Parts: sequence; C-alpha cells; structure tokens
Amino acid sequence: MTKVALMGAGGKMGVRLASNLMKSDHDVLHVEIDPAGQQRLKDETGIDCVGQGQALSNAEAVILAVPDRLIGKVLTGFVDDLKPGTAVIMLDAAAPHAETLPKRDDITYFVAHPCHPPIFNDEIDPEAQKDYFGGIAAKQHIICALGQGPEEHYAMCEQIARDFYHPVMRSHRCTIEQMAILEPALSESVGATFAKVLKDATDEAARRGVPYQAAEDFLLGHLTILLAVAFGIQPGGKLSDGCLLAISEAEPIIFMDGWMDKVFAPEAVKKSVKSICK
Repeated sequence: MTKVALMGAGGKMGVRLASNLMKSDHDVLHVEIDPAGQQRLKDETGIDCVGQGQALSNAEAVILAVPDRLIGKVLTGFVDDLKPGTAVIMLDAAAPHAETLPKRDDITYFVAHPCHPPIFNDEIDPEAQKDYFGGIAAKQHIICALGQGPEEHYAMCEQIARDFYHPVMRSHRCTIEQMAILEPALSESVGATFAKVLKDATDEAARRGVPYQAAEDFLLGHLTILLAVAFGIQPGGKLSDGCLLAISEAEPIIFMDGWMDKVFAPEAVKKSVKSICK
C-alpha cells in the first residue's frame, strides 16, 4: 500500500482521480483549498479533505491535479516539506519541459498522461461507448515518463497512474521531451486544430446550403474509413484515385510549406509549453 497525497482533489480532474483511487489499495489523503471544490469532492465521492501538512507528512507519492500554469507555483509552495525520496506525479509534461519545477535532487518527478479511449475500440458496454474522455468505463492507453529519480520509482508511479486512469490497456514509456511532442504538438497543435477545422468545414458546408445533419453524418462517417485506411487498420484498405487527386490538389492550399517543422521542431515545442505554463 502506497501513501498518496492528492493535491487539487476537488477540481474536475481531481475528482476523477479520487473516484478511481477509491477502488485501489493506496492510502490516499485529499487536499483542496477551494471550499467549492471540497464540497464537490464530498458530494461526488463522499470523501473529506484534510490539511496539506497532514497529507504531505507521510506521503510516498504526491499527485498534482492542478493546471499546468500553476504546477510550478504550487509545488514550490510545499517542495521543502517533502521527505527525501517522495515521488511527485504530474498529469502533463508541459511544466517539467518548460522547466518551471523547483530544483530538488532527492525527490522524483514523474509524468503520466492518458491517451483517452481510442476511436477504434472493442467496447460493447453502452456506458463505455459514451465514456469519450476515459477513466470511467472505457479502456484507454497511457503515456509515462520518469523525469528524475531512481529507476525503481518508475514501477511504483506507473502503477499509481494505472489505478487513477483505470481501466488501462497499454502503458508506454517515453521521455519528458517525447511527451511534449505528443502533447501539445501532436494532440493539440495538430489534432485539436484539425478537429476545429473539420467542424468549421462542416459549418461551411451547411452555410452553403447542405442540411447540417447531412453534412455531419457524411463527414463523421467518412472519417471512420479514412482514418482506418490512413492508419492501416482496414486490411487492404486504400483510397480511391479520386480521393488521392483531391488530397494532392487541396494539400498545398490548406497547408503552408514546412508546417511540420514549425510545429514539431524542439524550439517550437519548447515555446508552446512555455506559453501554456505562463
């Protein structure tokens, strides 16, 4: 049994983690400074919060369920109170990659981030099918990184992450730098932007006279097969000649030359995480 302190337990993510950790063998103490958050945690889980000092006094691991821009500030406020060998678990690589964490060589920094439930899955339970975020009923993969600390802490922290992101399938080990490539660069700068553009394009089709529901059904249905072919999920799948022609004509119109370097270059990723952590 690992003694865990969950900081920010009354926030949206904190409550999610607290709910899953209730099902684990860990001894968890919950900290939330906002009275509204304390009440939210109580209402949704029945858990009462404790003072920060009590939670940290014997903690072997501290989970920071707080926004990226606050992690450095929050951690600086109590880092000197941590026992040597304490593992600090963050939910995103932005703060460590932006170098906003306080220096202390005798504690562990670990990051665990969910992949969220995959588009292509084998879920048959209706609750799991509607768990788009994950951590409730739908299975998901996770990404983990040991920023600093002894190698034996990796297994301990990964197990805690598996428990608070439950149910988990694969757990991938990456570096902090690689995690920053995955988010924000791949999932947000590219993925979230593309998602917005797809919605904008659907709205534009409707503005030009196509019934909105027809446009939405048409695009979302096509995305299923397009993604299945693009990622090699559809056996023997390939795009039609007409589709390939449309791509070749549209790509130079929609994307500027060198856009990938502008998003994925190390200096671009570093700039992005620093902006997130301001």
